[in-house]
Amino acid sequence: MIGALPPLFLPASIGGAIEFIVEPQSSNVTGGKKVGGLEQVIELTITQLELTAIALAISIAVALPLGLYLGHRGTGELLAVGLGNIGRAIPELALIAFMAAVIGVGLLNVSIALAVLGVPPILTNAFVGIHQVDRASVDAARGIGMTEQEILFKVEMPLAVPTLMAGIRGATIAIVATATIAPLAGVLTLGDFIINRNVYGPSGVLAGAILVALLALALESLLAWLQRLLTSRGLRLSAA
Repeated sequence: MIGALPPLFLPASIGGAIEFIVEPQSSNVTGGKKVGGLEQVIELTITQLELTAIALAISIAVALPLGLYLGHRGTGELLAVGLGNIGRAIPELALIAFMAAVIGVGLLNVSIALAVLGVPPILTNAFVGIHQVDRASVDAARGIGMTEQEILFKVEMPLAVPTLMAGIRGATIAIVATATIAPLAGVLTLGDFIINRNVYGPSGVLAGAILVALLALALESLLAWLQRLLTSRGLRLSAA
């Protein structure tokens, strides 16, 4: 129970985690080699960002065109929603273990496994966003002679930006959070601090959790800014 803990327990834990992030610490398991510190934190953060970027790029390349096509055609709702639900039901750890067993470990292989997690929200939101665009706007575009491709890229996509970006933002958070278990497949990310408690100690575990949370918040803020940048002024005023 929290109430039974010493008064300085929580501040001391957070202070120890911050110290672990800033300065290398001694470890009884590494034969005197120090662990933690800014150098290792930056190295693992870069790897986690690389893993997230590759996985997200694969997810977008696979799911976004399919969702846009189905949404524009107004068909395949069961396919889009069904694939989304199936993707959400896949256990992340089992998927990474399966990929590691079949095609081996490594940055690209783990990225492919994580990309599966990003497909459902991107696919579903792309379909829903395009499919729910005001039909009067689409009919007006056809009435002035715009091609189907022009309608999709110049009318439907700009109007569906908030929904499309919501899918990408959800996929990004799912991927960056799940990338913490990538060390189990041989790719060292910030999750290494969390998984290997015997090496990094309680301060390392808490430091890893804090760093992953901050990384997720930073990516979410960046994508929220990008969404605002891509959203037309008219849609922003309408939402307000």
